[in-house]
Amino acid sequence: MNKTQFIASLAPHFNGSKKEAAHAVDIVFDSIVRTIHKGEDVTINDFGKFKKVDRKARKGRNPFTGETIQIKASKKVRFLPAKALKETIAGMRKMEPAPKPAPVVKPVAKKAAPKKAAKKVAKKAKKSAPKKAKKAAKKRK
Repeated sequence: MNKTQFIASLAPHFNGSKKEAAHAVDIVFDSIVRTIHKGEDVTINDFGKFKKVDRKARKGRNPFTGETIQIKASKKVRFLPAKALKETIAGMRKMEPAPKPAPVVKPVAKKAAPKKAAKKVAKKAKKSAPKKAKKAAKKRK
């Protein structure tokens, strides 16, 4: 599942609005990234833990030439899955049913008055059109 598919799966929980779902996903990801950037861990119960890890400088080998090279020290993000997530994936724990989206309530718009007025104008135009045609025909004779 990529980000677009993830947003599409969340959209029903935001009254079908992919824009609102995308905004919520962006806020969550941004919050996680900013917290890890500060050096703090992000722990989500029953899901896992994101943490910043410092990797030491080390020696490596170029796979094409076989030459020994020096690899610089770096900082990486590590995800440690929670016990509940591991058990669910392994099939040892049953998944709870997915939450159902809230029912969509559409507001009732009052558009009856303008339609009636438009119908009256159309009826008058239809009635007057044959009369005007008869008058024009009499004048020609």
